[in-house]
Amino acid sequence: MAFGRRRQAEEPAKGAEVTEEPAETAEEAPAEAESATGGPWDSADSFPEMQRLDFGCIRVPVAPGLGFQVNLEPTQVDDDGNPLDARPVAVLVQYEESAMQLQAFAAPKRSGIWDDVRRETAKDIQEEAQGQTQEGEGPFGPELLAMVPAALTEEVLAEMPPEVREQIPEEFVEQGWAPQIIRFLGVDGPRWFLQAVVQGAAIEDEEQWQVLEDVLRGVVVHRGDAPMPPRDLLELQIPKEFSEAGEEEEEEAVQTFAPFERGPEITEVR
Repeated sequence: MAFGRRRQAEEPAKGAEVTEEPAETAEEAPAEAESATGGPWDSADSFPEMQRLDFGCIRVPVAPGLGFQVNLEPTQVDDDGNPLDARPVAVLVQYEESAMQLQAFAAPKRSGIWDDVRRETAKDIQEEAQGQTQEGEGPFGPELLAMVPAALTEEVLAEMPPEVREQIPEEFVEQGWAPQIIRFLGVDGPRWFLQAVVQGAAIEDEEQWQVLEDVLRGVVVHRGDAPMPPRDLLELQIPKEFSEAGEEEEEEAVQTFAPFERGPEITEVR
């Protein structure tokens, strides 16, 4: 199988809206997070200074055209299932018609987990999502491409911008689904694992992908010293800039922040 280039999860993703619980691998030396051309970086490294948003366990570069969103997971619900409280579980970086979801996890001291995560992600996509997968080599090492059926319900279509809706072939609309390509990238660092899930135009648009790649290379991961089981999600925090934006706009903007003018907003990773 070959296809184009290239879940809000509490653990490393395994597909569109993915979660998984892979087992710890045997002792092996983890891959270096830092490459000859940049990061992602460990907070103990000597990394380039640039403007970054501080999300706690990850610090993400800011650049013109980027938008940011924090994906939340309910921690308490009422009797009707409505969320009463929530915690941040992922950072979504938005650029034009593209999105990249970032999550950081604890990892064993002497071994990386990306090889196991990648294999299990592929298995789950094939068995549970009825999708197809293909491994490849990318700028950060081994990566995974997945092609999964994405629902095109009337509700989904109604939420799409008209210019996006017009580009969908009528045959997909009639059958109620369309093939969607998702790109999974992973970086094993010192006692942490960083996962990036890319969707949208950046799958094939080199210019949009280059912007997201530069963001990923500039990410700084702060693991902290506290002991944590491998695969546990490192703690994310909502930057003060989000709350300040909400106060200025008098709306629920705690989850979304755009330091510069940005393109069309993508509200979730599907």
